[in-house]
Amino acid sequence: MYCPFCNAEDTKVIDSRLVADGNQVRRRRECLSCSERFTTFESAELLMPRLIKQDGTREPFNEEKLRSGILKALEKRPVSMESVESSLSHISHELRATGEREVPSKLVGEKVMDELKKLDEVAYVRFASVYRSFKDLNEFRAEIDRISSEGESPKSSGN
Repeated sequence: MYCPFCNAEDTKVIDSRLVADGNQVRRRRECLSCSERFTTFESAELLMPRLIKQDGTREPFNEEKLRSGILKALEKRPVSMESVESSLSHISHELRATGEREVPSKLVGEKVMDELKKLDEVAYVRFASVYRSFKDLNEFRAEIDRISSEGESPKSSGN
């Protein structure tokens, strides 16, 4: 690391400690030429994959666009912002974990639907209706029946 004072190439690390919930390392350094001390912060560079749209075009992952879509589905629903942020973080983590440079946008849509199903069934149906382009009420009914039957699995029968 170059010294910010004299631009010398050689510096040594005097102290290192974790900051920002362990997501960053703070290092105190000393220049071997001018003996000035300075602090650096180091964090992992986590790149999000690019999205391959249905028409074959590619675009960078946009977390704001993802947040906006989720918030629109959750409009006027009793879901906390903490839950929304947790879901966004979970989706982003899963996309990074694929290790791919590019992923189909359909994968992102499916992950959003999985998260919305956990957060709020009404928001899930709202999002699904747009995402899957429901054509009529029968498609709505079929989706509602499907998630209703999934919810009827035996939960706990003990008193």
